[in-house]
Amino acid sequence: MSESRFRRSSFQRRLIDHPAHCSLPITMYKFPLIVVMYLCLKFVAATTNITATRFLADPETLTSTDATFRLGFFSTVNETKRYAGIWYNNSDSGSNKLEVVWVANRDNPLNDGTGVLRVSEDGHLQLLDGRNEIFWSSDFSTGGGTVAQLLDTGNLVLIANESGMIIWQSFEHPTDSWLPLVRFTVKRDTNENPMLRSWKSDLDPSSGQFRFGIVPRTLPEFFTLDGNKPYWRSGPWNGYLYIGIPFMNSEVSTGFNIIDDHDGSLYVDYSVLNRSLLERYIVNFDGQVIQKYFDDKNMRWEVKWKSIRSECDIYGKCGSFGFCDPTGSPVCSCLTGFEPRNFAEWKNSNWTSGCVRKNELHCDGTDGKQDVFLGLKRVKVPDYSNWISSNDEYGCRNICFGNCSCLAYAYYSGIGCMIWNGSLIDMQQFSADGADLFIRLAHSELFGGSSKRKVIIGLVTVMSSAVFVACMYVLWRWMNRQRGERSTGKKTLSRQHDSKKIIAGVNHSGFSDLPMFNFDSLKIATNNFFEGNKLGQGGFGPVYKGELEDGQQIAVKRLSTTSGQGIEEFMNEVVVISKLQHKNLVRLLGCCVEGDEKLLVYEYMPNKSLDSFLFDSGHKDRLDWEKRLNIIKGICRGLMYLHRDSRLRIIHRDLKASNILLDEELNPKICDFGMARIFHPKQDHAKTLRVAGTYGYMSPEYAMEGRFFEKSDVYSLGVLLLEIVSGRKNNSFLHNDSLSLLPYAWKLWNENDLLSFVDPTLCDPCYEEQILRCIHLGLLCVQELSDDRPSISTLIHLLDNSAVILQNPKQPGFTRTRTYPADDFAHDGQECSVNRVTLTAVSSR
Repeated sequence: MSESRFRRSSFQRRLIDHPAHCSLPITMYKFPLIVVMYLCLKFVAATTNITATRFLADPETLTSTDATFRLGFFSTVNETKRYAGIWYNNSDSGSNKLEVVWVANRDNPLNDGTGVLRVSEDGHLQLLDGRNEIFWSSDFSTGGGTVAQLLDTGNLVLIANESGMIIWQSFEHPTDSWLPLVRFTVKRDTNENPMLRSWKSDLDPSSGQFRFGIVPRTLPEFFTLDGNKPYWRSGPWNGYLYIGIPFMNSEVSTGFNIIDDHDGSLYVDYSVLNRSLLERYIVNFDGQVIQKYFDDKNMRWEVKWKSIRSECDIYGKCGSFGFCDPTGSPVCSCLTGFEPRNFAEWKNSNWTSGCVRKNELHCDGTDGKQDVFLGLKRVKVPDYSNWISSNDEYGCRNICFGNCSCLAYAYYSGIGCMIWNGSLIDMQQFSADGADLFIRLAHSELFGGSSKRKVIIGLVTVMSSAVFVACMYVLWRWMNRQRGERSTGKKTLSRQHDSKKIIAGVNHSGFSDLPMFNFDSLKIATNNFFEGNKLGQGGFGPVYKGELEDGQQIAVKRLSTTSGQGIEEFMNEVVVISKLQHKNLVRLLGCCVEGDEKLLVYEYMPNKSLDSFLFDSGHKDRLDWEKRLNIIKGICRGLMYLHRDSRLRIIHRDLKASNILLDEELNPKICDFGMARIFHPKQDHAKTLRVAGTYGYMSPEYAMEGRFFEKSDVYSLGVLLLEIVSGRKNNSFLHNDSLSLLPYAWKLWNENDLLSFVDPTLCDPCYEEQILRCIHLGLLCVQELSDDRPSISTLIHLLDNSAVILQNPKQPGFTRTRTYPADDFAHDGQECSVNRVTLTAVSSR
């Protein structure tokens, strides 16, 4: 029938080219042609590929096997021009617009609906019109038979019949969209660098002015280019994220990976953990890079993230040595020690000319006044950084200080030392994330300046003293009013001292911009801490659901007056979690300290904690294996961030199911950092005389000796992993042989009967191998000797690579100890954390 189709096309062409050769009226062929066209339409629409004899003709479409993508012909609104392309096969309830992800002939549209996609005799995939004019063709062929196929990933591939190899694919020729599994291959030696290119307008798929892709420097960065000029920049890659994108951990998919083969090629991958979730990146016609995802509930495409949120995101908004703050008015200012290059332009809000230095640097220090460095916190580092080998921030500073051409430096975890030798451009103030940047200034800019500076300093000193005296007077009056009863007064004074200590600690730790909530506003948000809004109870105190005036839902953690936790734990949680930003860590929105009230305000997690699902027979069936594996991997990624990838190096010390919160899509977020410990860069362990944690999750060396390090958290993770697979709680599970969960798993391992350990609700044999591997990994994590346990990075590698053969585990810790009664572990049905802890001063590095 496909051959009939070919003959029909040839016949029509002969009618057009040589009408004198046909003596019969065209109308005599009308009915047979309609029948043939109908039959051909049914045949082609039912196929999944295109060959030399099987075409795809407008308006026919070809659908991927899983029905996610569709290949066919389309027009934009009020346009007669036709394009061959690929789009998502789902519908948007709010719009009839196609979500097009790839266009073949974007710059050479068809003028009518006669287009045909076919494979030529020499193996090319071609787009032709009714006159057999070629409008587009793949740029590679084998000279032999090929077949074109639309894969479930949205990739249109051309496959050689003989070898079965892919010889051409649309993924290597993207238009404006970056789909998961698309790999950008950048070749430095040949300057080959595929980039996304925007549409010309919202209704015109032809090539627009904006391009988006990676710039293959020593520290790779994403750029949006307006023509050949930078329009937006991501900041350098640190091995996990782009440090110039604030909130990347929580808002942007972090499924990026960059591989440098050190042979001239750079590979940039983008993937998603859950293939059922539809999402992609697009460079819009206006230069905005957006991440879109399909909302299954509302049946429409939503924007998850966009590159330009304020004018400060536009590259070089404030020019060289200019600094952009989106909350400022005006947004642009010159760095300390600099002034506008053109005051008239600056006054008219034209800042592109930038700033110039007021006083020349004196690198040699011949006048006895050496240059100094001014630190800027939470900033987007400038463009054109140079990477220098250095072990720590101090070494980085010395390198810059000893190089007279070095104008600034920054040290960032995962990157190391960055220095800048030229103009500093494209700097921005962030409210969170970013790096600490140190700018080189002349000594006189910070010390011993002009008389005007001295006058200003004097005025500031006098005013500060006056404010201090006034505050002391107000405080004295307040204390007098509180002395109604001597005992009450003493308690109030103590609580006030605690509150001042906390606030001072927050400010001292660099968190003066951390939102401080008013206690009355939190009372209103939680309906006066109504019992019906109570989400749970921990060692810290109760947690309540609340709603702020703007409608934002929050979780409020209120320190109980009977709690074992005190100021140190409260401060520890504020300082630690405020420094961290990751999609698998719960986000702190602010805190409240008023009198004896100490509260933490977090983002609200609608599905509460993991234990409320895992150990509840009425809810655990919602956790199928795919969801449980996603939770396991998410916890591992969060712990990897704490141990290795964050600016700090954190040991959590209380990892357990009740400290894993679940968002709307059951993605895990680690919480409760009250007992977390910050390690110095070269510190590998610590010891305490007062053990803190939860029985059943603490590693042997920690519970018995007070020693803890990264692999202490790995032990807790192993217990949690075994709980997730079995659906049983370590502290309350008791087998017939009086075995708790770990000894029971060890017993089944030795009996080669691990399937008996698996939660009965996980009955799908398709996942049996994955489930047994996770039990194996869990047993490796809970081995008695810490040296035998894998690191978190090794564990993630073993989870993601099933082909790697695992070593046999050794006996877990605590398999020879007795099982404690339930009363030893819980009170009032709640898991109990032993919240006694000795903390050293918490400081960032």
